[in-house]
Amino acid sequence: MKFPDKKTYEQMSSSYAPKSPILKDCSWAFVIGGLICALGQCFIELYTYLGISQDIALPLASVTLVFLSALLTGLGLYDKIATYAGAGTLVPITGFANSIASPAVEFKTEGFVLGLGAKMFVIAGPVIVYGVAASVIYGIIYWITTLF
Repeated sequence: MKFPDKKTYEQMSSSYAPKSPILKDCSWAFVIGGLICALGQCFIELYTYLGISQDIALPLASVTLVFLSALLTGLGLYDKIATYAGAGTLVPITGFANSIASPAVEFKTEGFVLGLGAKMFVIAGPVIVYGVAASVIYGIIYWITTLF
């Protein structure tokens, strides 16, 4: 059996691959990501309207978005939204909450400690480790530069 060369194989595979509607996908990502950000701004405005200072309203809006993202993930709705929105659901705070809640929901049958507790940080763990390591390196560089 003779295998096709690389160029022929690429032509064959591209002819069978479904065409990606890039403009439509980017538009949905922009709209949904913008709606998530606008929702966050609405929470900030609501909390300040209720008399909460802006210093408290900002993190409170973030906590609300994280809660809603985790809730929608648990109900199975976040993935349905992500099907249409694509990268628009990766707005950092909601995407991070989804990445923690998703494995936890998937492995809940294994129990609270080994399933829910351990699997929560399968995806988010490396992000946390990278963030901590980057901040330590930045801190060391900042400390060295302030010595001079």
